[in-house]
Amino acid sequence: MKPTPAQTHAVTFAGAGPGAADMLTLGVLRAIEQADVVIHDRLVGPEVLDLIPAGTLRVDAGKEGFGPSTPQAAIHALIIGHAGTGARVVRLKGGDCGIFGRLDEELEALEAEGIPYRIMPGLTSAAAAAAAIGQSLTRRGRNKGLRILTGHDMDGFADQDWATLARTGEVAAIYMGKKASRFIQGRLMMHGAAADTPVTLVENASRADQRIISATLSTLSDRVSGLSGPAILLYGLAPRAAVQALNELNEATA
Repeated sequence: MKPTPAQTHAVTFAGAGPGAADMLTLGVLRAIEQADVVIHDRLVGPEVLDLIPAGTLRVDAGKEGFGPSTPQAAIHALIIGHAGTGARVVRLKGGDCGIFGRLDEELEALEAEGIPYRIMPGLTSAAAAAAAIGQSLTRRGRNKGLRILTGHDMDGFADQDWATLARTGEVAAIYMGKKASRFIQGRLMMHGAAADTPVTLVENASRADQRIISATLSTLSDRVSGLSGPAILLYGLAPRAAVQALNELNEATA
């Protein structure tokens, strides 16, 4: 029998932010502190995971692009199974749970079982990455919009409107773009994007091991080499001079 609202708490879908604990919202923190079960993604930062109370059941349901992943059906079963016992379940996703987080699929699975839910957004990694390089994602006179893209989807490398993106002044935050960097580079240059278009890679945005790597479209695929953590590609944005100087100093003394 499907659980009724009287038999179960609402499942909370929560955005864990880019990784640093101080970028977590108060609402998400309270939800974590009150949870009986936290089902989390691979991209949730260790600082945030450390905030989960010791007596709370913690379930790793991580996914990795082109790598080992928990099947989506298994994640649905985990959420539904724990919620059906009356447990207070938090489904914790890195960044904002509504951006490339398969949120709709999980909501639909709960709706099919009559399980109530609430959504608590988090700070998306693109915002943290832009702040790290001293840039805004939109600027008057530069870009009238912002594109949030994924480097890959269920079919492999993700196709985009390359002709539009290749125009001068376009800005895009590209998630999951490391392994697709050569594909992205080739498609954009094939559609006329300038080779010297700035691209900044921010690895582990907001975390203690954050790295800022300056590139251009022509050097993008080479600069991605060696990155192991989650990274955002900020297409069309370069670090401000002061940020770049500090980054180079940190690299020199590391």
